[in-house]
Amino acid sequence: MRQYIFGTGLLSAITGGITLLRALRNDEPFTWRTALAWLSWGITLALAIGSVVDTRRARRGRVIAGDSPVAKKQQKLFKKRLAR
Repeated sequence: MRQYIFGTGLLSAITGGITLLRALRNDEPFTWRTALAWLSWGITLALAIGSVVDTRRARRGRVIAGDSPVAKKQQKLFKKRLAR
């Protein structure tokens, strides 16, 4: 589980969220750029979580979607788990 939580995608999404929260404390007006930044952060977080879920499913031998970045490594991850 530790390898999923400390993945670079998830860590960068979390630090990006912290940066956005700090910007809210500065009493700056909420503009369209701020809205786009929050939308971008939400998409980044969703993709990072999806990647973690796909990796976990691939390691357990379950079928994952073909458009996932992990799909190419699915067989390799499953064989690695079987070798344990």
